[in-house]
Amino acid sequence: MKKLDGKVCIVTGGAKGIGKEISLLFAKKGAKVVIWDLDLENLNLVKKGLEDKNYEVLTQYVDVTDRNLIKKAVAEIIEKWNRIDVLINNAGITRDGYLAKVTEEDFDLVINVNLKGVFNCTQLILPQMIAQNSGSIICLSSIVGRDGNPGQTNYAASKAGVVGMVKTWGKELARFNIRANAIAPGYTLTEMVQKVPEKILDAIKEKTPLKRLASTEDVAKLALFLASDNSNFITGQVISVDGGLVL
Repeated sequence: MKKLDGKVCIVTGGAKGIGKEISLLFAKKGAKVVIWDLDLENLNLVKKGLEDKNYEVLTQYVDVTDRNLIKKAVAEIIEKWNRIDVLINNAGITRDGYLAKVTEEDFDLVINVNLKGVFNCTQLILPQMIAQNSGSIICLSSIVGRDGNPGQTNYAASKAGVVGMVKTWGKELARFNIRANAIAPGYTLTEMVQKVPEKILDAIKEKTPLKRLASTEDVAKLALFLASDNSNFITGQVISVDGGLVL
């Protein structure tokens, strides 16, 4: 039996990067994977790749800041499978800038996607999890949300807010047998990070005790553990995947 056999798992921002890796791994482990994204091209590519391997997948165009789109997507999932077992709140953006220069528009945009988007998705999926008396909510935070980073006031604030929500939900939702945890990746080899100059990446690796960056698979494996029954006594936690960078 596979770790996620029969579980219906939603991955927001699941068409590329960490979200895509989580979607692929969950499908391999027997999940019925629902991928939410705005990137239709990559969404279709991921869907085709999974369907070619005979995995069960549903892709939906969802903006996590649009509650009406979320409601429609949730209704379609429940009509199709009658349950939602796992929510991976992964969708996120950056609009970096030092405090003196970051615009109000960029601050609001990052908070709306990275923080309010997590609230929107979780709140609108919650009634189904309460009805079935089970669920695992997994939110992607960041080491930046725990320790800050120059030029990322908005991003750090959004990811710190995610930590606060997860700890609150761990206490609030346990009576419904719903767990909430956060993953705090360090520098991870996504498409975005791979565009950073090699000299900067080498400096980060040198500061990291394990002497490398995280792979998307490193993060996905932790998500798999938190989604599975192997972690059924773990809630309200924030677990770093950073090779020891922040100790």
